[in-house]
Amino acid sequence: MRRLPAYFRHAWLAVAALGALIVVVLAAAQGRDDAGAELAITSFGQVAVATFAGGCFWCMEPPYDGIDGVISTIAGYVGGHLDNPSYAQVSSGTTGHTEAVEITYDPALVSYEELLEIFWRNIDPTTPDRQFCDRGSQYRSGIFYHNDAQKQAALASLEKIEKNKPFKAPIRTAIVAATEFFQAEDYHQDFYLKNPIRYKYYRFNCGRDQRLRQLWGKRS
Repeated sequence: MRRLPAYFRHAWLAVAALGALIVVVLAAAQGRDDAGAELAITSFGQVAVATFAGGCFWCMEPPYDGIDGVISTIAGYVGGHLDNPSYAQVSSGTTGHTEAVEITYDPALVSYEELLEIFWRNIDPTTPDRQFCDRGSQYRSGIFYHNDAQKQAALASLEKIEKNKPFKAPIRTAIVAATEFFQAEDYHQDFYLKNPIRYKYYRFNCGRDQRLRQLWGKRS
């Protein structure tokens, strides 16, 4: 995993937050709308957020952790109707949430479009309410956009995949507006690093890599 040390990440985010506050104040003084302020915040603070659901969140942190420009990845829950859900509640399939990762990144180093490319090739986009061996709406795949620019980029990436996909099945991955993201319990964070043997055992037995090769071909 290639991440900044915790104290650097916190300092970076603190600077970005201060910059964001300044931009919001200036935007309000100039009568700018919320969308304009959001774009300015991203540009000023050099920090943006992407949220993707691709089945088990244990498996969706590793593809991003080694990418230059990715500051942090957080495993959690999105798209539901219950505040601060627990893993047990989400796993029951009754809260409406899906397991997801929230990615904080520097758009000057890695683009949202690049993050989308990584996303598609780490999921099975052909199955609704399921990813690999995990079944239920809590494992549905999805792109949760945070602004109109992300929405348009996600739709463009979907169109590109539809034209160039190496499989015949239709795409079932949803592209929807992001709702509140809730961080999962600590033991889920960086699970592949904390429990590498259990992680590899789960991933292999779930058939994730086998199915990804079947869908997308040999991985580079």
